[in-house]
Amino acid sequence: MSFDPVEFLEAAVQTPSHEDVTEMRDLLVETLESADADCGVEVDDAGNTVAVRDSGREGPHVVLNTHIDTVPPHVEFERVSGGGGADGGGDIVRGRGSCDAKGPLAALLAAFLGTAPEHGRVTLAVTPDEETNSTGAAALDFDPAPDAVVVGEPTELDVCNAAKGRFQATVTVRGANAHAAEPQSGVNAVRAAGDLLAALDDFGEREDTPDPSAQLGAPTLTPTTIEGGTATNQVPAECSFVVDRRSVPPETAEGFRSALAEHLRERAPAAVGVEVALAERDTPFLAAFETPEDDPVVRALREASGGAVRPFGAATEASYFAQVAPTVVFGPGSLADDEGAVAHSPREYVRLAEVERAGEAVEATLATLLC
Repeated sequence: MSFDPVEFLEAAVQTPSHEDVTEMRDLLVETLESADADCGVEVDDAGNTVAVRDSGREGPHVVLNTHIDTVPPHVEFERVSGGGGADGGGDIVRGRGSCDAKGPLAALLAAFLGTAPEHGRVTLAVTPDEETNSTGAAALDFDPAPDAVVVGEPTELDVCNAAKGRFQATVTVRGANAHAAEPQSGVNAVRAAGDLLAALDDFGEREDTPDPSAQLGAPTLTPTTIEGGTATNQVPAECSFVVDRRSVPPETAEGFRSALAEHLRERAPAAVGVEVALAERDTPFLAAFETPEDDPVVRALREASGGAVRPFGAATEASYFAQVAPTVVFGPGSLADDEGAVAHSPREYVRLAEVERAGEAVEATLATLLC
């Protein structure tokens, strides 16, 4: 059975996966089994769909990875001829997940099913839960370990060999309640939190701050939510705010937490308590990664796609794979265009020509690496 990535994409976008991925995973498994009964497709205990095409000869192991979950709410499927996007060119598919990441999935499927490796093996590993806690990716354990990994995400056919990590922490500020008519008798946690929010501005000036990366630049620190107080006529005893950290190598989540706690403690009055806690997760945070531009998988995919080599704009599960093998992020679609957000937005779309070209580029890369 021949595989048509556009036909699969249209079916996939019309298959909801923003609340439960079961129906979408069933479509994926049925597609793989119909196209290649010998690829040994399995669904593991973490819900990952894994299939293998093995040459039976020694050689490299290349992993193709992307995800099937999408963010709510569902956006209706639509195929538009000769339109879409900022420049209005080419047929597109609209719908939730078309760009992130069912377009990349269709491309990787085409490459996987179109490859008959001469040496080594290619593994397709498609995860659930990428948009939340990455439980699928964290559970993947390849044997043998991969020699290269291609992660499908919307990159406009550029080869993304680096990405910042993402850590999240909550800063809790504690004072003492008092009547608002006698504010001097209490310790105002909301007022103290305001000073500590301002202190975030010079966190990057600490001596232990990671040097800017040549590819990724400097890390960023952004407050995102805040809450505090329980009554309008009371000095608040507690206030908390959440910060988003986009990291660069070699910063770790715990290293960031410890440094921020020390920095804020130094800025807080003695009567104010300050605690910094990382968000609770059952899986590791997504750390920053960088793959050298001269690595074989980067070179092969750049030559096959014609795309630029650059960092990816968001944190990604590529972080997990980059700890064991050279890893790149690649695929059709864009996170945003000249009109605004594309991925995770009501106008999400992907160009069909890009989906087909992405599949061809990954297939050519596999041919180079597994010849």
